[in-house]
Amino acid sequence: MNPMQELYETVLARKGIQAEGSYTCYLFAQGLDKILKKCGEECAEVVIAAKNGENAETVLEISDLLYHLTVLMVQQGITLEEVEAELQKRSQKQGNLKTFHQVDKNT
Repeated sequence: MNPMQELYETVLARKGIQAEGSYTCYLFAQGLDKILKKCGEECAEVVIAAKNGENAETVLEISDLLYHLTVLMVQQGITLEEVEAELQKRSQKQGNLKTFHQVDKNT
């Protein structure tokens, strides 16, 4: 099992249980707003670490972000396979720079 699959399975197993001292269980108990807040915080920390050129710190922050995104996926019922399928679809695309950079000003 690859590390992302293992992480996903661990987070999935913790959803719906009340394990004292488990940060994952705490996030689920707090709900979507808390999970989203943590995703945003971790994203900002990735940006700052990368801007500062601290690769070791950037790796740590990316790992934190991936963990919190995994919690979000489980919370929302999004499987790892769905994300992998989308990434696979995107890897097949070429020459989509113009459409990729279009901004929807209504969102």
